[in-house]
Amino acid sequence: MSLNLVQAWSQAKSRLEAAGLVGPVIDARLLVEAAAEATRVDIVTDPYRALTPAQEATLADYLSRRERREPVSHILGRKGFWKIMLRVTPDVLTPRPDTETVVEFALRDFPEPAPWRILDLGVGSGAILLALLAERPAAKGLGVDISEEALAVARDNAAALGLAGRAALLRGDWTTGLADASFELVVANPPYIASEVIETLEPEVRDHEPRLALEGGADGLDAYRILAPEILRVLTPGGRFAVEIGYDQKEAVEALFRAAGAQAVQTIRDLSDRDRVVAGLKKPLETRA
Repeated sequence: MSLNLVQAWSQAKSRLEAAGLVGPVIDARLLVEAAAEATRVDIVTDPYRALTPAQEATLADYLSRRERREPVSHILGRKGFWKIMLRVTPDVLTPRPDTETVVEFALRDFPEPAPWRILDLGVGSGAILLALLAERPAAKGLGVDISEEALAVARDNAAALGLAGRAALLRGDWTTGLADASFELVVANPPYIASEVIETLEPEVRDHEPRLALEGGADGLDAYRILAPEILRVLTPGGRFAVEIGYDQKEAVEALFRAAGAQAVQTIRDLSDRDRVVAGLKKPLETRA
């Protein structure tokens, strides 16, 4: 006898709960929706719709993979971020709600018609850059990443979102080769996890996310030591920056940017009330009265 949508969701939830997974209700729903080619509305309005044998087999495969701690984003190959949907692979970090704090802050005081040039360092899937470009139609952006595999994912996402014409993607080592005072806004989500902490992370992160995008050296601050002066170099006078940090790195990262000459340095908290983004600006040009 075939499972219907509500039965499939209930059984999937129970199976993931038994595996000790966090958030089994949401994971189960997402996997059922994908396997059954259904929507959340379908589960509510047509709960007794039967799954086909092929859909049941697909769901069983998805659940087995999730029990082995493969992230839902990798199983489905996609993840929502801000207001956009992104293709995700093991070559890029799975976009997280915490990182939306970077986007939210960057959009403040960013006029919709402003033709700003945006630089996203360590662009990965393109999440931050593409979310910003989707909100600001007059802006253009450059995403830099050292991983060609990550850039391929970002290119696919830019094309799928109709943003390829405004998003250039470049393989490079942070700001190497970029001219001084070239961007009005610089954003980044660099690797910031201390090396010794990596092995303590959840299997979904430790075993499935690219180590290159996670590991920030002995104290997690290696990238910021490079980025702080370089971000100030490539910003236009008065230009702004916003970089994601670890929850316990506020003072250290703020100090690095202040030492590099940044002004109005501040830290923004995420929805969990944890320190998440260090932001500031480059000193504006002085104007004569």
